[in-house]
Amino acid sequence: MVHLKINNVPVEVAEGSTILEAAKAAGINIPTLCYLKEINEIGACRVCVVEVKGARSLVAACVYPVNEGMEVFTNTEKVRKSRKTTLELLLSDHKKACLSCVRSTNCELQKLSNEYGCDENRFRGARTECEQDHSTGYLVRDNEKCILCRRCVAVCKHVQDVAVIAPARRGFSTHIACAFEADLADAPCVACGQCVAVCPTGALHEREEIDNVRDAINNPEKVVVVAAAPAVRAAIGEEFGYPIGTNTEGKMFTAMRMLGFDKVFDVNFGADLTILEEANELLHRVQEGGTLPMFTSCSPGWIRYIEYYYPELIPNLSSCKSPMQMFGATVKTYWAQKEGIDPKNIYVVGVMPCTAKKFERTREHENASGYPDIDAVLTTRELAKMIKTSGILFNELPDSSFDNPLGEFTGAGVIFGATGGVMEAALRTAAEKITGKPLDNIEFTAVRGVEGIKEASYDLNGVTVKVAVASGLTNAKQLCEKIKKGECDYTFVEVMCCPGGCVNGGGQPIQSAYVRRNVDLRSARAKALYDEDARATIRKSHENQAVLQLYKDFFGEPGSHKAHEILHTSYVDRKHNK
Repeated sequence: MVHLKINNVPVEVAEGSTILEAAKAAGINIPTLCYLKEINEIGACRVCVVEVKGARSLVAACVYPVNEGMEVFTNTEKVRKSRKTTLELLLSDHKKACLSCVRSTNCELQKLSNEYGCDENRFRGARTECEQDHSTGYLVRDNEKCILCRRCVAVCKHVQDVAVIAPARRGFSTHIACAFEADLADAPCVACGQCVAVCPTGALHEREEIDNVRDAINNPEKVVVVAAAPAVRAAIGEEFGYPIGTNTEGKMFTAMRMLGFDKVFDVNFGADLTILEEANELLHRVQEGGTLPMFTSCSPGWIRYIEYYYPELIPNLSSCKSPMQMFGATVKTYWAQKEGIDPKNIYVVGVMPCTAKKFERTREHENASGYPDIDAVLTTRELAKMIKTSGILFNELPDSSFDNPLGEFTGAGVIFGATGGVMEAALRTAAEKITGKPLDNIEFTAVRGVEGIKEASYDLNGVTVKVAVASGLTNAKQLCEKIKKGECDYTFVEVMCCPGGCVNGGGQPIQSAYVRRNVDLRSARAKALYDEDARATIRKSHENQAVLQLYKDFFGEPGSHKAHEILHTSYVDRKHNK
């Protein structure tokens, strides 16, 4: 342990701690902009500077290690003046369109500028001018709002192992770009949106589809169906001041109806449906000698990653569509037939914690009815924005439930939003299919938790099932390399593109770097899903009565020819077929 004083407050912290960490232990917050815990610790922005007794100059608290007897001062006139000047220099080259910015009131630069009483015109002069990049259907880049913190670069490289963006040029001309100044659409980006989630300003944001959805709601010829992914209910409350990890699905359902949606279903239904198809496919591969290990196919960012970086492993992917796409396909085939509605008049909206879902809905072979399975995708943030701009007082709403039949779900369906959840849901069904008897304990806790890679082995009636779970593409890469080299003999592998799974997706409510370094968003949001699973009356996908009725009335059985036509898809080698 190391003993020091911060603003004359005695502090004891572990050796190797930084001044930033020691200050938190003393109850003192030091502002940061470029810092992301364990991801981007580079001391570049100089907003976190402090005075250290005996040091010749101010030091960056986020990277400066403590030492015995050190005396630190975080709030002197010299420190405050330096921070204010740094912020004003950033503002001098910043597109100050705060009133119309998607991040207004939730911008770390804006917050600090207000706190330090900055003059945005103090250093008026030349300003970088860039065209916005609207080349993709899921993301917008506006470098005129970029402050070169490099947080997006770090998460893209170190967390997602993609590294499609990096600083280009030097000096005043420095900016974040793709290789050779290419548009993002021409780069092997996986669309995960993790760069958006960590950006402190409005330099990155999702491609909004709110206007399209409102137009559909206002079109009397359209029957507009909405359904949210499991992870949305665990996070949307944050947009309205609820504590992180609060499940507000009841208020969410009510708000959706008030927005004018004709039917409020749930993608959890699609998750349960996915498990029946996926478990059937896995059993077929095990029994018939198919390609193993089988990879889950629920995460579109993961799918794009394997198509771009490991196309030789495409045969390992389950052919199952994602829960969102299965849900949309079912709405426009089974439900349309049941209700006597022409599928061309049905408009299906998915509310997702993910920006990659905006790309997924445009993929080929995602139009089982002859029309797109999903017509629009709203992120959790976009749904919250619709609710706010409609004057709906979310916090005061009564709880309500989903509509039947495509809203019913089990505990297994809801845990899809957490890393390991798809695996656990699949094991609950596969184990009973293999053993032919009910499980004594349906909780497969070995695959839970936020660790990057988890492994487990289960003996199911003499059949050994070895599984692995990975979240975050750097961890996925490790598994892919082991599988390519024949260093493992997994049966089933779950991969979620985003660290911690969908609860930490690129479309979830944005939390500041301060919150991110003091709260484990992944665990807090996942707990909301596991708590709902624990409360559920039915916790196995193959016991979802609405899904069973769907098979009885329409698909016949999991893996049937009709099910394959509507619920399964194919993939593309993007590495060699550009």
